[in-house]
Amino acid sequence: SVPIAKQLTSIQALRKGSDLEKAFATAALVYNNYADPKGKLSKAETKSLLQSQFWHVIQGQENKPKYQEIISFLDEDSENKIDFEDFMFLLVSLTLMSDLLQEIKNVTTPK
Repeated sequence: SVPIAKQLTSIQALRKGSDLEKAFATAALVYNNYADPKGKLSKAETKSLLQSQFWHVIQGQENKPKYQEIISFLDEDSENKIDFEDFMFLLVSLTLMSDLLQEIKNVTTPK
């Protein structure tokens, strides 16, 4: 497969894109690389993707109720698939319940 960084550079609209635009595009590319031809992921694929690509964020969060709720949802035996909107909601939810935001707030920026 083609590395995400190379895929990003091939997107004409991002040539002068902001960091935020590139971050969003990266999330979309990762999702699309895992999704089926209809642009959806099974719950099991979603769980696998989150555990392999987002593990630094979710590591140590296993005892939090919100994490357990998300994983329980993904463990449900269901034919329902996850679309990109639902995937982004899961990413935001996992980020909000993690320690990542506090670490980001503690980063000092040069002035």
